Amino acid sequence: MAILILILASFYYFLPAYFANGSPVIFQKINPLKTPVDFNKKFKGKPIFGHHKTWGGLIIAILVGLLTFYIQTLLYQYSFFQKYSLINYPEYSLWLGFLLGFGAIVGDLIKSFFKRRVNKKPGHSWVPFDQLDFVIGAFLFSFIIYIPPAFTILLIIIVSPFLHILANHLGYYLKIKKSKW
Repeated sequence: MAILILILASFYYFLPAYFANGSPVIFQKINPLKTPVDFNKKFKGKPIFGHHKTWGGLIIAILVGLLTFYIQTLLYQYSFFQKYSLINYPEYSLWLGFLLGFGAIVGDLIKSFFKRRVNKKPGHSWVPFDQLDFVIGAFLFSFIIYIPPAFTILLIIIVSPFLHILANHLGYYLKIKKSKW
């Protein structure tokens, strides 16, 4: 039973990064800031990130990460949520939620930079990088404040690619995404 609690607590801890990563796609239709992060500039003749990486998506991702962490902090007063938490949320500032959300979206941006360098088009699959970019970014930035147990890190790295593919397929069939990737 203890291992099941640790598994669930691991995924619960990483919710700000998961939600931040998916939020730009979900909110793209109401995104008022559709200006590309790279302002349509090029690096060696190729887009830096691409037109689909917008300031609105960046801001939404960070806000969703923060909001998710804030809700987790509020829920921590209930014993059920304390049981499935890796951390004592009220002891951590919202900076951890910010870093998880910011790291997730920055990881995605960095991957997009390299994806453009190898001539992969936006929306085209680039396994395993499309599935791990946000995980690595979220972990690297959040390690400034908190380093989860090694089990949690490995679990998230191993399982997240499958969850990412499942979420993308679901988004495609719900007509939220244009491609399954």
